[in-house]
Amino acid sequence: MREFGYRRALDVPGAVALLDGDPDARFLGGGTNLVDLMKTGVERPTRLVDIRELPLDRVEPAEDGGLRIGATVTNSDLAAHPEVRRRYPALAQAVLAGASGQLRNMATVGGNLLQRTRCGYFGDVSSPCNKRDPGSGCPAVEGEHRNHAILGASAHCVATHPSDMGVALTAFDARVTYETATGPGEIPLADFYLPVEETPHRETALPPGALITGVTLPPGATATAANSCYRKVRERASYAFAIGSVAAALDVRDGTVRDVRLAFGAVASRPWRAHAAERALTGAPADAEHFAAAADAELAAARPLPHNGYKVTLMRNLVVACLSELAEEAAR
Repeated sequence: MREFGYRRALDVPGAVALLDGDPDARFLGGGTNLVDLMKTGVERPTRLVDIRELPLDRVEPAEDGGLRIGATVTNSDLAAHPEVRRRYPALAQAVLAGASGQLRNMATVGGNLLQRTRCGYFGDVSSPCNKRDPGSGCPAVEGEHRNHAILGASAHCVATHPSDMGVALTAFDARVTYETATGPGEIPLADFYLPVEETPHRETALPPGALITGVTLPPGATATAANSCYRKVRERASYAFAIGSVAAALDVRDGTVRDVRLAFGAVASRPWRAHAAERALTGAPADAEHFAAAADAELAAARPLPHNGYKVTLMRNLVVACLSELAEEAAR
């Protein structure tokens, strides 16, 4: 590990000032991803700015009736919060599906959204990788890609985003708040992650030096979100990253879908909002046939590689299973 400087921030403006002007400095929250990447040489920061003492560790109601989640709230605290479990059960389930208990005790909300891909080529500094070393190539396209993207990828990168939490937040129209040296800002999570295209090394729309201060869930999602679930498929039952996941929320009235929210995980470079499926389902009968047709509408855009075509069937089945479960719950 390369030698680095360390500073502890005591307030948000101070944290931003400590990072300002140094593109190789990094904010340190729980460190569950960053420190691992430092050990392997993928990340080589000149300085770490520790933000764990900042007053960003609360989950509280927003003025508009939504929910505000501070950036340094730990994953464990988020999943256990009674308002999260009551109003956004899929979010609590997604957090609990990610990592181990020990990691959830350390990992933070802001860090979870910024975690890097688990693609093996990205993590191996002896391999080319456009995300790590722009212009060097993407060996996963012709190499090991069983767990890689089927949606929104490009010839320059087929890696997937590993966050479970981000999938549920995407389904609920979350917004990311941040602070810069020139003041605060906000980005819808739908726009937070940049398309891969020819620049996979540019992952988010955060301004340089910005500090994520929190995530806000709007009140408009609350009615549907209360009947929601998160389902994750992995290659082993213990702690593992997803090979496919779905966050789903459903509002059914008299057997007809009034509102539906769907987001997919582990199939793209970012949490994937399934807009085509949502449009196909809104106003349709809440039954397995229409759930499957909606999944097919979304997955028509899939471009699987030779060894990950199974994900198309997997995601279709996950959508039907999740929505069928929610429809049954709504009918009780």
